[in-house]
Amino acid sequence: MDRLQFEVPVRIAQGPGLPVEEIYSVEQALDFLQDWPARRQGPVYQKAFNACFGATVDVVKTEDACRAFMAFCRVTGLMAGDMLAPRKRGGEPRALQA
Repeated sequence: MDRLQFEVPVRIAQGPGLPVEEIYSVEQALDFLQDWPARRQGPVYQKAFNACFGATVDVVKTEDACRAFMAFCRVTGLMAGDMLAPRKRGGEPRALQA
């Protein structure tokens, strides 16, 4: 498996009735974030962007970049309602609340 690939794809929907998109890797998350409107880039966006960029240069773990991107998606309302959170060690996956 590619070191920058997410364990579980992040499922996002950019609006009601629009198809769900799956983000499979740090690179895809970074591409998505780079297209995000500048006027909507706040601290949660910056944390996600920095984490994803950091993962590309081996400063941040891929799992941490995924969590930061998921937090951005939750805060912005992009997270698909059926998205599962990554497992914690020894635990079962849990559904995220949209």
